[in-house]
Amino acid sequence: LKAVTCETTRCSSLCCWASLTLSHTHGAIMGINLGQEFPNFTADTTHGSLSFYDYLGDSWGILFSHPADYTPVCTTELGEVGRLLPEFKKRNIKPIALSCDSTESHTGWVKDIQSYGKLSGDWGYPIIADKDRDLAIKFGMLDPAEKDKAGLPLTARCVFIIGPDKKLKLSLLYPATTGRNFDEVLRVIDSLQLTAYKKVATPVNWKSGGDCMVLPSVSKDDAAKLFPKHRIQDLPSGKPYMRFTPQPE
Repeated sequence: LKAVTCETTRCSSLCCWASLTLSHTHGAIMGINLGQEFPNFTADTTHGSLSFYDYLGDSWGILFSHPADYTPVCTTELGEVGRLLPEFKKRNIKPIALSCDSTESHTGWVKDIQSYGKLSGDWGYPIIADKDRDLAIKFGMLDPAEKDKAGLPLTARCVFIIGPDKKLKLSLLYPATTGRNFDEVLRVIDSLQLTAYKKVATPVNWKSGGDCMVLPSVSKDDAAKLFPKHRIQDLPSGKPYMRFTPQPE
């Protein structure tokens, strides 16, 4: 598992720039840095042909990829995202999946996903058809260690979270053999959305509603004004950098 994120865009001492790159079979490399604009694209999906930017509108977005249709781990993941759609909607997040098969294959597969996940009604989010692996190659999604029956690299389990400004906020990369934890994805989204607008960072194992940390870039005087209930934890160094505060509203 490779995870890269950034605690804030306001403080250079906390900001991390990381790139996600994978070589495909022809040697090309695609890297998308955190904070960079995520490229727009048009693709055929289970919801018709769509432009990625038009689909997102002013919402946050999550693009997650899958190795192939009618595969066991992917079926559990897509079913879980279907179950969690109310949670994504509550956070103003629009999910969109990608799998390296045709739209016709996706449409048939959806019936299995709904059956497994005990879901009914219309399918709730698009699945991109990437039969020729064009987008998988463009976005560095291929897993060179895992191959299909034809010997071609499978698509890894990528997660890209894109903000309303169309910039990449977080990327996660799992191998094809490891299913994603979407409770963790929701937790990270909560942190990203909170820290995008408040001068805080979220500590280890943080969950929504828990104490946050005042950014090092916030002065002592500003901290007193912005976070009147914050506390400083004493440390052997005597340095007052561990500043905890209740989660801002």
